Amino acid sequence: MIRFLLKGLLRDKSRSRLPIIVVAIGVMLTVFMHAYITGFMGDTIEMNANFANGHVKIMTKAYAENMDQMPNDLALMETDQLLEELTSQFGSVDWAPRIRFGGLLDVPDEQGETRSQGPVFGLGLNFLSGDSREAERLNIDHVLVRGQRLTQPGEALISELFSQKMHINPGDTVTLIGSTMNGSMAFYNFTVAGTLSFGSEALDRGALLVDLEDARFALDMQDAAGEIIGFQSEGYYNDATALAMSERFNQKHANADDEFAPVMKSLSQQGSMGLYVSMAKYWSVYISLIFVLTMGLVLWNAGLLGSLRRYGEFGVRLAMGEAKDHVFITLIYEAMAIGMIGTIIGTAFGLLFAWLLQTYGLNISGMMEGASLMMPSTIRARITAESYYLGFIPGLLSTVAGTMLAGIGIYRRQTSQLFKELET
Repeated sequence: MIRFLLKGLLRDKSRSRLPIIVVAIGVMLTVFMHAYITGFMGDTIEMNANFANGHVKIMTKAYAENMDQMPNDLALMETDQLLEELTSQFGSVDWAPRIRFGGLLDVPDEQGETRSQGPVFGLGLNFLSGDSREAERLNIDHVLVRGQRLTQPGEALISELFSQKMHINPGDTVTLIGSTMNGSMAFYNFTVAGTLSFGSEALDRGALLVDLEDARFALDMQDAAGEIIGFQSEGYYNDATALAMSERFNQKHANADDEFAPVMKSLSQQGSMGLYVSMAKYWSVYISLIFVLTMGLVLWNAGLLGSLRRYGEFGVRLAMGEAKDHVFITLIYEAMAIGMIGTIIGTAFGLLFAWLLQTYGLNISGMMEGASLMMPSTIRARITAESYYLGFIPGLLSTVAGTMLAGIGIYRRQTSQLFKELET
């Protein structure tokens, strides 16, 4: 019987070609939109994690309460010992100490006198260690505009927009004016190695990136760091894992009387990122669900209409003595075959387009000019495990359900009506 049904579908193009095309298009759009939404919202989270929040972050309790003020006088001490403990307790997490600081950048003229000054947001990262992935996380090689990345101590990277405003070129010497961990004035000279353009106004207004050891020396923070951020081995933020990790660490270091005791916070526990993580989690589900339901209704109607137009055929088959149950079952088998073939084709094309967007991306940097929210300048899709089976919900279930609804009419067919339909 299956062979008979397949021959019927192949020979009657109106029964197979158009329904398969409709199913394939609906499934393709469903799979692609799910990958697009997952990728765009996930990339925004990862961008904030790489630049500021990490998947988890360790600070002192006092630092955590005033985190936006970058209070390095409340920084973590004895970080080498703490990093050894973290590596043994959470071996799968990549830990990176960082120092965030603010100050004035003084640009001298040829006589060594101040030519211009401007406020900068500084970030001390472990650039020069061979096993560090900090340069990769901040995508330094791709956002480098002029000059080169850091190769030796005493060098710094500044934002391209700030360098143009202050007339700074690679190779120039600039002086950071700030305050040390102990509250005294800090003056430290850097050689500008290169300029960067992140595509985010929040960073391009005045970013200064230096090596972690240079920041420690300039701010009198030996074996100290404002924060230690951790990145999960999966490469993407997992909120449940991060929350469990934070709870485990905080239970071990619980000390209500010590304001300098370390505390771990997941990305979702850090300011407004908690709201965004929740939005990303639920919005991706809601938007995908709406699209699945919409495509389901379209394919339901396609199956319904495709079966309604065959009521004359059903009448002939019933007149020839075929049982109503058999006609109904064969109709379901046909719908399953059409739904399966269309779903496989649509999923393949949806994954293809999603892979292209994931690999090459869509540059929207022109739309991001003037934006203060840290968002990726290139939209990329993200193929997940759900992308491989999500299309079966509208492609197979909806097509079969629509066909079953139309097939109910088979049981209402009367042979006496057949001759009137054949005459017309």
